[in-house]
Amino acid sequence: MYAKLSRLKMYYEEYGDSSQPPVVLLHGGMSGAQTWEQQIDPLSARYRVLIPEQQGHAHTSDVAGPLTYQAMANDTVEFIERVAGQPAHVVGHSDGGILGLFIALQRPDLLSRAVVIGANFHKDGLFWPALADADPDDEDFAKSRERYAALSPEGEAHWPVIFGKTQQMWLTEPTLTRAEITTITAPVLVMVGDDDVISHSHSVELYEALAEGQMAMIPGTSHGVKKEKPEIVNRLILDFLAAEVMPSALKSVRAPGSILGKTCS
Repeated sequence: MYAKLSRLKMYYEEYGDSSQPPVVLLHGGMSGAQTWEQQIDPLSARYRVLIPEQQGHAHTSDVAGPLTYQAMANDTVEFIERVAGQPAHVVGHSDGGILGLFIALQRPDLLSRAVVIGANFHKDGLFWPALADADPDDEDFAKSRERYAALSPEGEAHWPVIFGKTQQMWLTEPTLTRAEITTITAPVLVMVGDDDVISHSHSVELYEALAEGQMAMIPGTSHGVKKEKPEIVNRLILDFLAAEVMPSALKSVRAPGSILGKTCS
């Protein structure tokens, strides 16, 4: 299915009962809806699951100009307004998790809760020393390249273009600050693999800055945590979306002006 938005036609998939609360799954960079295949059944048993594909990803065409988190966040906000039609839970992986933070900051009225998996709020939190020298023909991107060639309306010839746009975005964005993160009021679960490309200190910093934050580090996993240990990931997502946010015994420690709070302001 496609949603006609102001900037593009956004492909999306829908699962579950449309009368249930919506959950929007946001994929990572150079991927698409298929990366959520192990989460669809568990989530759609309880929720209306919507999986949009972003600019230049999978079935959604690229548009002129750069690829930016802000532009994709704007598209996603419009998608939630037009297709979900009400505030939604957002579960995002990698770039999708970053979009979840943008939405939490800029349109809190559309966000019920957010799960951000393997996401950095600042570009410095991404640990990928070879990124600047990466090439679209590198073997590391073979699966992404093949998937893009098979699904993209532009075809294989456009792969170097979208690769370059994505690489540039990763090198220069996001640039959110800790002070901005402290203003997020929605409950947010920060999830990360213990061998992720996001530094441990950065993930902890994100969690500590959130007013209603929870954190889960999954042992023995990488940036592909949702595929490597889907049962654990799915259970954590479902529990977080359904449960009341429990007050932290040490919540005051993270408050502005406290010893820890000073590092988050």
